[in-house]
Amino acid sequence: MINLKEALRAVRRADFIPDRIFVSGPGNWLIPLSRDQQPERWAAMVASPSAAVVTKVARDPLFPPELSDPSTGRGMVATSSSSAPELMAEMIEALELEPGMRVLEIGTGTGYNAALLAYLLGSENVVSVEIDAEVADRARGALQRTGYRVKVITGDGEQGYAADAPYDRVIATAAAHTVPYAWVEQTRPGGVILVPWAETVHPDGRLARFVVGPDGIAEGRFISQAFFMPLQGQRLQPHVGFAAEERWEQAGRPDFTRYGITVTERGQTIWLDSPEHVVAAQESP
Repeated sequence: MINLKEALRAVRRADFIPDRIFVSGPGNWLIPLSRDQQPERWAAMVASPSAAVVTKVARDPLFPPELSDPSTGRGMVATSSSSAPELMAEMIEALELEPGMRVLEIGTGTGYNAALLAYLLGSENVVSVEIDAEVADRARGALQRTGYRVKVITGDGEQGYAADAPYDRVIATAAAHTVPYAWVEQTRPGGVILVPWAETVHPDGRLARFVVGPDGIAEGRFISQAFFMPLQGQRLQPHVGFAAEERWEQAGRPDFTRYGITVTERGQTIWLDSPEHVVAAQESP
């Protein structure tokens, strides 16, 4: 029997968070916070069930490089984080896990979510893919130290991990605006794919839940709110979000639950109320 509350009690988030994290400073720029120098504040951030913890930053490619300053956080953006435990619990619940299921996680991050999945299903049933080699190594070490022998693959999560397919569930912990068909191919018929969705249709980040059919078509809807950093290969320019909000306003501000998505080998369509009412279509590359 799957017991998520027990998993949340047993798996300590603090075991997966590095000693240096990043918090909002003057001007809302991300500045470092050291566990050694501010242990109480570090512990409070990590213990919060509703707060994401930024664990790695980099220069924002859209910010003028001559104006950026890592010491003050100016021009730096988050590239890796530990999502809020409450949000991770909501996503795990949406997977509707059962004993013996096999899960592919896209975006290992700190390894905390992979550890929760391993506690629930067994480490042998969890595979996690992380594109950032440094982040992957750190997560791999944390998982080993805490006794969760999850297979962590350093690679492009958009390709999934075909070597251990098929999976019963695929969960992405980074936002996408396009579902890679590899995720559909690597999911069993009847399996579930859970993806945080970028702001391309609705102005807020949403969580999309798909079910894969026996015909290799995945279909689903937005089910809740979820804000995540984008997959490395699916970053959007700011104007895309502005245009999406404008289209949403023109459509009469429909509730996010009215939107659905269909993914096939040929591409994907986003629709309103039913698949016949297509609002956006995209062919596979």
